[in-house]
Amino acid sequence: IVDGRFYTECRHFHAMATHKQDCLRDNCVFSVRHTHPCNCKSTSCNRMMAQPVQNPIRFSSMKCVNCRARD
Repeated sequence: IVDGRFYTECRHFHAMATHKQDCLRDNCVFSVRHTHPCNCKSTSCNRMMAQPVQNPIRFSSMKCVNCRARD
């Protein structure tokens, strides 16, 4: 999960902090609840992580620094 600032005018997101959260799925090789042993070869198990979730904790009603520099 990525916490950050969301700029409403240009719709850009800038990360401020990150932390991990377990999905708690039985078929995910990254979860503590994974049911198969290490080095799982099962085709039904997820081996890829999803993109981190962007969690806006601050909102700014202006353009981000990069967009302001371009203008």
